[in-house]
Amino acid sequence: MIRYSLKCDKDHRFESWFASAEKFEDLRDSGRLACAVCGSPEVDRAMMAPSVASGHTPSEEAAAPERPLSQPASPAEQALRELRRKIEAGTEDVGRNFAREARAIHEGEKPNRAIRGEARPDEAKELLRDGIEVVPLPFLRGSKTN
Repeated sequence: MIRYSLKCDKDHRFESWFASAEKFEDLRDSGRLACAVCGSPEVDRAMMAPSVASGHTPSEEAAAPERPLSQPASPAEQALRELRRKIEAGTEDVGRNFAREARAIHEGEKPNRAIRGEARPDEAKELLRDGIEVVPLPFLRGSKTN
C-alpha cells in the first residue's frame, strides 16, 4: 500500500491509500478518482515530503499528529460526508443498471423512486438529451473511493 497526498484542479488537498502507483494511475486515468472535497475528477499527486526513518523517535512536539483517513479534515469534508449519508439513506443503489433503471422509471415501466448508481458519461449524456434528469454525485461508490 502507498499513501499519496493528492490535490485537485481547484487546489483542494487530501490523502488516500492505493495498492500501487499503477493502481493510482489506473483509477485516475479511468475517471474513477475524484476530489474528496469537491468531487472534481481532475486529481493528481501533490508534492509531499518523503517519510524517512531516522533511527530515533521524534519528540511529541516535533511529530505531526496523524489523522485517521476515516475522519474528515475540514468542514467541507464533514459536509460532504453528511450529504453522502443523507443521499445513501434516501435512495436505492441500482449499481451499473442506473441508466436502464432511470429510463424505465421515466417511461413509467418501473415505480417512481429515488435511485443512485453508476453511468458511463455517454449514458448520462443520452439520459439528459432525452429529458431524464440526472445529477453527478460528488463522491464515488463505496468500492471505488480510492
